[in-house]
Amino acid sequence: MRWEDFRRSRNVEDRRGQGGGLGGRLGGGGMGRGGLGIGGLIIVGLIAWATGINPAVLIGGAEILLGDGSSTSQQTSPQGQNAPARTLSTEDQKLGDFAAVVLAQTEDVWTPLFKGEGSAYREPGLVLFSGATRSACGSANSAVGPFYCPRDQKIYLDTAFFTELNKRFNAPGDFAAAYVIAHEVGHHVENQIGLLEQVQTRQRQASPTEANALSVRVELMADCLAGVWAHHANAQWRILEDGDIEEAMNAAAAIGDDRLQKRQQGYVVPDSFTHGTSAQRVKWFKQGLDKGSLKQCNTFQGAI
Repeated sequence: MRWEDFRRSRNVEDRRGQGGGLGGRLGGGGMGRGGLGIGGLIIVGLIAWATGINPAVLIGGAEILLGDGSSTSQQTSPQGQNAPARTLSTEDQKLGDFAAVVLAQTEDVWTPLFKGEGSAYREPGLVLFSGATRSACGSANSAVGPFYCPRDQKIYLDTAFFTELNKRFNAPGDFAAAYVIAHEVGHHVENQIGLLEQVQTRQRQASPTEANALSVRVELMADCLAGVWAHHANAQWRILEDGDIEEAMNAAAAIGDDRLQKRQQGYVVPDSFTHGTSAQRVKWFKQGLDKGSLKQCNTFQGAI
């Protein structure tokens, strides 16, 4: 992927070199409190599927939750346990630059697309962190994976996730990493058009299985919106190089619910899916990539 010569977004907050501990409220139920993430199910979700515990309970609101948003709990770091500040390595700095470029490109794609529909695009923030940090949706740590918090309209990303994606899930490549960021921006787009609030309302009235099915549609739409970004970014700036599309589709497949469940427990439980199968994730990313239109990403109409 060509990215080095493009502008960096000004909406990036880099907390990776900061010292300080973790504290603050863990979000209660409800999409308005919880964050939506492409990678949250990878570590925590594997534990959830093995134990039968709702992933939302384990990660304190990092995915779509099913409650009414009224329940909260507190978690504060023990005194004296604050991590010291550290100097970012050259690789850390490069990953930060890369994330800032991808975010800038999503801004430059979604702003005119929204304008074409008579609306103004509100740019999301991107918080880079190491280990743990705070968000308006509660405490965040690396196990949650990248996620979007609707309450502060920010994406939270521990860049170590890209190493995990590469080494543990065999999904390497800079365009695979770009897909991850673009997916989270897709959740911001969903939030801005009012979709997340609508889904939250429906989930409150649904059974757990029905609520999971709604979550799958939200996630697949974000995959499609990531494809829309890639379509327009490549049309404008020719960012794609040989193998990039395969990298993104490989990443989408690697974190499909069915593949992760099969890897962890040897069998799959479709009613527990929250992100979609590998085939579905690849299908909807490719749909956005081929069509380049938000209107072609309506996963709430018909079969997925």
